[in-house]
Amino acid sequence: MSNLNSDKDANELTSHGQRMIHPLPCLFTTASLLSGFYAIISAINGNFFYAAVAIIVAGIFDGLDGRVARLTKTTSIFGMEYDSLSDLVSFGVAPALLAYLWALEPFGRYGWLAAFLYVATTALRLARFNSLTLEKSPKDFVGLPCPAAAGMIATTVLFSRYLGATESVKHISIVVLVYLLSYLMVSNIPYMSFKHPAAKRKKTFQVTVAMVLLLILVAAEPPVTLFVIGLVYVLSGPLSAAYRAMHKAEKGVEEQENTI
Repeated sequence: MSNLNSDKDANELTSHGQRMIHPLPCLFTTASLLSGFYAIISAINGNFFYAAVAIIVAGIFDGLDGRVARLTKTTSIFGMEYDSLSDLVSFGVAPALLAYLWALEPFGRYGWLAAFLYVATTALRLARFNSLTLEKSPKDFVGLPCPAAAGMIATTVLFSRYLGATESVKHISIVVLVYLLSYLMVSNIPYMSFKHPAAKRKKTFQVTVAMVLLLILVAAEPPVTLFVIGLVYVLSGPLSAAYRAMHKAEKGVEEQENTI
């Protein structure tokens, strides 16, 4: 009887731990939410540069909250849900509003529908991510992560400003970009998560050197470097999927030739 009671108490403690509110990770999540809200205010006021920077800052805080929670062993269901709600604002509503006021508004119905589709697919992507996380911890992301999609919109604004477009723009490529990002977020294309490095011990020094070089490149020309990094990551999923499909097809042809 005492064993049954102890097991019950352990389960209650575990369940209680999952529901606990841990201040430190929530602080970083709140900072991400604040940055996203500031991006919305800036976009409404026509300060597209500050809105883009705020979205990137939100992405930095979003990356920190999960790592802090894992390092301090303070992960919880509450934190996961709070993080998702914050992400919907910072990486769904904020970049959609920024894209609409900066470049989509002149396209009328197609413009605001693209912005709405982006918000809707962000919500769907977050819901799917949470359901997959509850079942298991996937090694790679399924679909483009919404912080990366939001970062692509923000860095596009910064890169356009670097090229001389200081005000709102009207170009069909931005509409195509928003629709493409919306599709990639809800697709089944795998993206590297960087949460589970393949080699943690042997290549630590090489990874550190690469990070230092990357920081130098970002510091040299932030608008260009961040845009290129974002574009490479967004395209990495479809290109890797296409490569795997081609390799699989070639392997299938070779097997057929060997059986003949």
